Amino acid sequence: MPVAAARTFPLLAALCALSVGTSAHAQQKNLRDYGVAIGVLQPGRLNAITDVPGVKVGQKTLVRGDDVRTGVTAILPYAGNVFQGKVPAAVYVGNGFGKLAGSTQVEELGNLETPIVLTNTLSVPTAADALIDYTLSLPGNAGVRSVNPVVGETNDGYLNDIRGRHVAKRDVLDAIGSATGGPVEQGSVGAGTGTVAFGFKGGIGTSSRRLPPSLGGYAVGVLVQTNFGGVLSVDGVPVGKALHKYYLSDRLGDSPDGSCMIVVATDAPLDARNLKRLAKRAMLGLGRTGGIASDGSGDYAIAFSTNTAVRVPYASDDPVQKTEVLRNDAMSPLFMAAIEATEEAIVNSLFHARDMTGADRHRVDALPVDEVLGIMRQHGYRISR
Repeated sequence: MPVAAARTFPLLAALCALSVGTSAHAQQKNLRDYGVAIGVLQPGRLNAITDVPGVKVGQKTLVRGDDVRTGVTAILPYAGNVFQGKVPAAVYVGNGFGKLAGSTQVEELGNLETPIVLTNTLSVPTAADALIDYTLSLPGNAGVRSVNPVVGETNDGYLNDIRGRHVAKRDVLDAIGSATGGPVEQGSVGAGTGTVAFGFKGGIGTSSRRLPPSLGGYAVGVLVQTNFGGVLSVDGVPVGKALHKYYLSDRLGDSPDGSCMIVVATDAPLDARNLKRLAKRAMLGLGRTGGIASDGSGDYAIAFSTNTAVRVPYASDDPVQKTEVLRNDAMSPLFMAAIEATEEAIVNSLFHARDMTGADRHRVDALPVDEVLGIMRQHGYRISR
């Protein structure tokens, strides 16, 4: 039974979680809910990527038997036919050890024509095939003969039987079909089900920022799939060092490889060039958490704008686009929003994750939140419960 079913059957889902080796912690919270506010900008109402108008997220979590720990996370720029109304987009590569399908066309044309799907490394072809099916099936796409599916991944093979390729096209379509604009489930769910970050259980995390009205009032939302290493820092506090668990330490001397997928959404009217500049700043947020973009890590940021004024119609009688976009000198507040939201989203992925046992009896413990909060107190933070 997928962990996502906890919304409907909480007791049954909890028992199921125990049976597959995940611990039953109390309800997890965002870092901010404990009184630690990263950065200076305020989050949106949900503190999630879905604070950006139009953005929807759907997930499918696959937890079966002793060794299936994987899933799918789908991000929709808006609820309509994205192929017919393409959104400006850009990709920035922090370190390219990954399989980001569709990235070259986004780089060349500067737009996105499908939802973004995140999954595990060996399920990228399946997810791409499902995205093609989804796009061809939409009303108005009967004459479409080319689709650029965008699929990102991280390798969850430590906890998941990745060679079994358990993600099916139906799972991808279910994730897309379940997408909503409400709260986003975080932690060991969807594409983050089997991931590991900083030696702890990783997962899906999200956060957002909203600029003040004087700066346009635009929203920036970020969703991450964390599966990478380094020396964990929480709002500047060297948590990984204090816990004696970090790359090259005596307790965690293994590889920091893995990958981090970062999706940045905004309703600011940006073209692809400035969206690439925005995507670059997401890597600064990753660095602020202690990630090192190691040799074997695929660290990618995809940024897109949902502003209706900058959508690109599939077919138009007017080949000249006359859309007003933000100027370069308006970008700095958005840069800071992307950095802060990325940093907080990564930390939230750790705060929401649960202990997990998976393939080959490998076990990864969740971040010890109580210990982390104690370390934060020692550094002068006033923690609320």
